[in-house]
Amino acid sequence: MAGFEYKKSSKYTDYDTIYAQCSGPGGLQLAEFMAEKMGVAPGKKLLDVGCNRGWQTCFLAKEYGIFAVGIDPWDDREEGDPMVEHLRRNSVLWGVEDSVLGIKAGVPDTGFASKSFDYVYSTTALEMVRVSQGIEGYMEALKEIYRVLKPGGVFGVGEPMHLGVPVPEDLEPYVSQDEYSWKVCFRSLDETTELIEEAGFRITESAYVPDAWDWWTAFARHDPFCKEDPAGDPKTLEVDGGRWTSFGYVIGMKGE
Repeated sequence: MAGFEYKKSSKYTDYDTIYAQCSGPGGLQLAEFMAEKMGVAPGKKLLDVGCNRGWQTCFLAKEYGIFAVGIDPWDDREEGDPMVEHLRRNSVLWGVEDSVLGIKAGVPDTGFASKSFDYVYSTTALEMVRVSQGIEGYMEALKEIYRVLKPGGVFGVGEPMHLGVPVPEDLEPYVSQDEYSWKVCFRSLDETTELIEEAGFRITESAYVPDAWDWWTAFARHDPFCKEDPAGDPKTLEVDGGRWTSFGYVIGMKGE
């Protein structure tokens, strides 16, 4: 891996399980990468927006000594259980049931009091809000995140993004297949950063992840849906070859 040492996540090597429990590329490496960029410190309170099955949430609670609240409004598309029920069960497996709370909720209607969290963390989630709720709903979600952060609190978002170049002609059919296609969901780093700044955050860092293509390669190899449908996302990534698809992150701070 280029440039970043995965000192905490390198202990976890069952990638089939990791990718079955996490959404999109990156897995626990993504969680560690974001936590380090956000400066997550022990004893603090973190909100995970769009926690999915909560594998990353539990990792953060265990490895960083925080209290983590995971919210997700969705039910599991495989088993039908609420995602936060998976989080509850996974917290027991990880031994962090006293440090993790799951609530079936989403943004912008979190129901939390203002200034509740030291950190808000969101990976592979808000790009779906942008599609399902439009730009107005997306901005409302960002402003809700700003509201629930304490003054001086840190917001970190990591999500699939494109490299800010036109879609290659041969890739177009693969990324334009439906209403939630990659072409619709993925935005460039600059566009995402500008919207987060517009919501009130002071941007402290934004970039494409150096290991983005390695994460996508691991996703294609280990994600259960990719293994079931090699002609789907794995084929898209094969055709892409790193020309358009990437993964970006933005770190923002709420003013004191």
